[in-house]
Amino acid sequence: MGEGASEVAGTARTVAIYSLGGTIAMTTDSVNGGVVPALSAHDLLATVPGLDALGIDLRVHDFCRVPGASLTFDNLAALSEAINALLEGDEVDGVVVTQGTDTIEETAFFLDLCHAHEAPVIVTGAMRNPTMAGPDGPGNLYAAVVAAADPNLRGTGCLVVMGDEVHAARHVRKSHTTSPAAFTSPGAGPLGRIAEGHVHLVGTLPDRPTPMKPLAQGARVGLYTVSLGDDGALLDSWGDACDGLVVAAFGVGHVPQSFVDLLEQLAVRIPVVLASRIGNGPVLTRTYGFAGSETDLIKRGLIPAGALSPYQARLLLHQLIAQGADRNAVEATFATFAD
Repeated sequence: MGEGASEVAGTARTVAIYSLGGTIAMTTDSVNGGVVPALSAHDLLATVPGLDALGIDLRVHDFCRVPGASLTFDNLAALSEAINALLEGDEVDGVVVTQGTDTIEETAFFLDLCHAHEAPVIVTGAMRNPTMAGPDGPGNLYAAVVAAADPNLRGTGCLVVMGDEVHAARHVRKSHTTSPAAFTSPGAGPLGRIAEGHVHLVGTLPDRPTPMKPLAQGARVGLYTVSLGDDGALLDSWGDACDGLVVAAFGVGHVPQSFVDLLEQLAVRIPVVLASRIGNGPVLTRTYGFAGSETDLIKRGLIPAGALSPYQARLLLHQLIAQGADRNAVEATFATFAD
C-alpha cells in the first residue's frame, strides 16, 4: 500500500463517489464536435494514476450526467438526501462529488447547509476536459479522494478541492472562466493543501449552521443585480413573481436612490436580502447614511447578507422560505453569516 490517506488513519478507509457529469466527465460528441458529459464514474477513476496505491475502498455512484449549468434544485436535494442516507449507516469515511465547475460553489454551499454528518463531503471537477492537453480532472479527483478519506477533515461539512487546495464551501468562488487555478477563497484563503497523499491544514473552518432539510421546491427566489443607470423599472416587474428576493447591490450594499421606495414596499411583502455584487467582502450595516445606502436600506426592512455572495444568499433564502421560516428566522439565520 502506498503512502496515502488510508495510512494516516491506520486502517482501511472507504470513500463514496457520486458523479454528476460536467467538464471532468466530458468527451467529444461525434455529431456536433463539441464536448459533452459522457464518461461514467468508473471511466473517471480509470484515468487517475496512483489511486489504487492509496488503499482506499471506493464505492461508485453514477448519479447523473449533465453540464454544471443544468443542475437543478431537484438534483441537489436528491443528492443531499442520498448522501445523508448513506452516511446514516456509517459505512463510509467520506464522500466525493464530481461535477461541472460552473456551479461548484453553489452545489458545495447547498450541500454544506444540509449536511448532517461528521464525514466530509468533497466537491471537485475540472477546468480542462479530458480531450485537452494537461487535463486537471485526474489530479483533482485524486486529491478529492485523499481529502475525503482524511480523518482530520471529519466535522468540516462540505469542502471544495481544486488544484490541490482545500476550500470551505462558504468562502470558495470560481474567479476565472478558464484557468485551472480558477477556484479561490477571497478574504479567507484555502483551508489546506494536499501534497504527497496528505492534507495539510493551514486555515480555520468557519462555524456551520444547524443542518437544514434539503428541499427542492417551495420557493421562487429572484436575484437582481444593480447596475449603473438602472431606474428600477425591471425590478418593479419582478415583485409579484417572487417569494423572496436577493439584491446584488453596489459595493458595500448601495443602490440608486430611485430604488429606495420600491425596495421598501417589496420588503413589507417578501424577504429582501441585501448582498454585494462584488463577491469579496461583507455588506456593511452602519457606515453610510444617504438614501440608498446600506444603513438606509436596512432601516427600510432589507436583510443584510453579511459576506455571503449573491448566489449563496439566494440558496440560503430559498431553503429558508421553502421550510416555512418567518422573517425573524430569516434575519436570525443570515445574522449567523455576518462574519
